[in-house]
Amino acid sequence: MQLYNQLSKKKEEFVPIEQGEVRMYVCGPTVYNFIHIGNARPMIVFDTARRYIEYKGYKVNYVSNFTDVDDKIIAKALVEGVKAEEISNRYIEECKKDMVAMNVRPATTHPQATKEIHGMIEMIQTLVNKGYAYNVNGTVYFRTRKFAEYGKLSHKNLDDLRSGRRFLLVTGEDQKEDPLDFVLWKPKKEGEPFWRAPWSDGRPGWHIECSEMSKRYLGEEIDIHAGGEDLIFPHHENELAQSECCNGKILARYWLHNAFVNIDNRKMSKSLKNFLTVREIGEKYDFQALRFFMLSAHYRSHLNFSEPIMISSRHALERIVTAVNMLKRIATVANTEELLVDEQEKLVAMKIYRKKFEEAMDDDLNTADAIVAVFELVKFANTKAGEGSSKAFAEAVKMEITELCDVLGLITEKTEETLDSEIEAMIAERQVARKDRNFAKADLIREELLGKGIVLEDTREGVQWKRA
Repeated sequence: MQLYNQLSKKKEEFVPIEQGEVRMYVCGPTVYNFIHIGNARPMIVFDTARRYIEYKGYKVNYVSNFTDVDDKIIAKALVEGVKAEEISNRYIEECKKDMVAMNVRPATTHPQATKEIHGMIEMIQTLVNKGYAYNVNGTVYFRTRKFAEYGKLSHKNLDDLRSGRRFLLVTGEDQKEDPLDFVLWKPKKEGEPFWRAPWSDGRPGWHIECSEMSKRYLGEEIDIHAGGEDLIFPHHENELAQSECCNGKILARYWLHNAFVNIDNRKMSKSLKNFLTVREIGEKYDFQALRFFMLSAHYRSHLNFSEPIMISSRHALERIVTAVNMLKRIATVANTEELLVDEQEKLVAMKIYRKKFEEAMDDDLNTADAIVAVFELVKFANTKAGEGSSKAFAEAVKMEITELCDVLGLITEKTEETLDSEIEAMIAERQVARKDRNFAKADLIREELLGKGIVLEDTREGVQWKRA
């Protein structure tokens, strides 16, 4: 399997530190509101990466944090007149609901920053003792220039950053030894949550949080560190620097980053009034359609969200679900249990689609081409399975589709849904009209049902319905 490594800016063969095991850390959301579509992409992308790595036989220790102490959380708590903890706990629970809806599996561990403060203080003290950090009036800074490799992840030059790109610098230059030094610990402000530390009562900087949580739950050296491309600098660059200086080891072998999601070809922002939460999108288009959309392009390619694209994604996913349910019906009514002779040959030929799927995923997790392989398999199912198929053949093809879709986290089994008695009566009435060859009446009922959001399909296995 080849992965694009941000460290080397090229694809590299994936070789884990320990044979058969993979340690993976993915930066999670700051929980001050419902998660938005930008948060959803790394969740879905790296959940799929985890699924495929497990599919290849590895045991994956997957850690994804919740940042539950932050200026935005504190600001929201002050507006609502509640404790910051109440805000963060509320939106952690809402985030978990959205993750379930998107079929994002829970991490092996979901650490919360506020529960790991002691370890952060110990890391900061180690950096101070080693001379990589210094205290100024209760604020502790990291000495970026003392780490000779600073910039190796983002491929930025320290001198260029200092002289020509001032907008990238963090605030508080006046009391730092160097404007590029960043905060490890900061004193409390009035009304803020705080913890006691040797330098001041305060709270940790953002970057040290992930360094500590990664170290505690995965160890000092991990296989994969991942997140959105907006985290490369300064977050991941700073995280790498402080971790490697503290532990004396390489933090991560492979750094993976997904690209941005735009809304109607514009960057998402509240000022443009195009800020979309996962909850809003899921309720309007379906959460599984959102997942399909996220996987329809390579994770390092920018995605553009729009209503036509989401409708197209929903219809595309429906094709897969329809094929699986067709195979399920064929297996139920099949006259023959065992494989027929020609079906054995068909199953041998079918192996080509799994091979194409694996080749795509082995090529830096190319989910777009993997989905193409799934649709070729769906076409195979639609053309090779039918009324005369055996139960064994229909079930084998169905299993092939569902197994590959499960790697992508796409749910193929349609949830049984009941219709109200009026709709069921109309469908039954139409069936009677068709039997009596009163096609005009049958078509009229079909149109009335369409107006109520019910689409009918006449198949070899009988009439089927779905919501428009």
